[in-house]
Amino acid sequence: MLTKERFLLEIPKTDLHVHLDGSLRLSTLIDLAKQKNIRLPSYTEDGMRELVFKDKYESLDEYLKGFFYTGLVMDTADALERIAYEFAIDNFSEGIRYVEVRFAPQLHITDSLSFEDVVKSINKGLETASKEINMNLSENEPEFRYGLIVCAMRYCNADFSSYYKSFFKMHTYSSERECISLASLELVKAAVKLRDESDIPIVGFDIAGSEWGHPADEHKQSYDYAHQHFLHKTVHAGEASGPESIFSAVTSCHADRIGHGLQLFREDKIIDPLIDDKKMYISRLVNFLADSRITVEVCLTSNLQTMLELKSITEHSLSKMLDKRLSVSICTDNRLVSNTNICKELKLMTDNFYLTEKMFKDIVVYGFKRSFFYGSYSDKRKYVGKCIAYYESIVQKYSNGK
Repeated sequence: MLTKERFLLEIPKTDLHVHLDGSLRLSTLIDLAKQKNIRLPSYTEDGMRELVFKDKYESLDEYLKGFFYTGLVMDTADALERIAYEFAIDNFSEGIRYVEVRFAPQLHITDSLSFEDVVKSINKGLETASKEINMNLSENEPEFRYGLIVCAMRYCNADFSSYYKSFFKMHTYSSERECISLASLELVKAAVKLRDESDIPIVGFDIAGSEWGHPADEHKQSYDYAHQHFLHKTVHAGEASGPESIFSAVTSCHADRIGHGLQLFREDKIIDPLIDDKKMYISRLVNFLADSRITVEVCLTSNLQTMLELKSITEHSLSKMLDKRLSVSICTDNRLVSNTNICKELKLMTDNFYLTEKMFKDIVVYGFKRSFFYGSYSDKRKYVGKCIAYYESIVQKYSNGK
């Protein structure tokens, strides 16, 4: 198995599950905070690494603390464009050729920043970086491509942002859960409209945030709308809740991919008293995922940091996913908050799980094949073929000892 760091760097890769607000450059966060007079626990990178963005966290609340600070600086078009531009440059520097970045536009909408402003600013930064990158590639190299995934919140209230404050105020006669569902539907309608009226590569819809107690089927109407308008669907599921959450994602929300899926094999996480044979339930669910090629977006470091019951990465369910021949793609989740990158995640996998060279290649290729590629299926096939050919050329290079 080739695990040389240089090899992992040079092969073409994807990241299908990465949050923009968890993936800023730390230097940019500090710089923007200074410009905006935002108080941080420290104004040095070492200080912020020690106090906020750690390698290990004591709780999920501590992990989420970092998003408070990143959210504060993502409040203008210029800041969003800069962050997105740097995000693309940093991803390409690690050999990523295709990335799908997800973000929750409703967290960034203000009186002076509309939904369209948020999405267009992020797209502008990514587009500018992509053009710069692709101008300097050799003929046989696959170009850098990207897609945008918009996230609704599984749970939100008026305190989440100025947008939500106005939204909840306007829906006084709706319950909190009704408001959450309505906000989700409003987002997917806005995303479809902007996609159809522009050349912005909005490729998918997702729900993010607290999973426990906030089932995906509360967003069924939103996912139905996405499904009916040919917008791809991914669902954060099985991160904190068990197999039933994943079942709901694929049956109620038409999920094309599953975000995390960590708890897929946990019988003790099944809470429905009507499920008598939990082992059979999981077996059938796993077989359905495998047969349907519903890809699991696996985020190893993030899971180890947020799921404190995981004492070692070797306890991660990835090994069972591989045994069951599930389609998986290795992702970062949050580059800054988890202090990681795609090469670190691939090395973590190859250092701790049994993989043949073919298994490793399949995982890398699944990222391209199961992407929500913006464009025709014919164009996607050509692009994936070019990425596979380039991958094989890197393997050949290292096989020759170069």
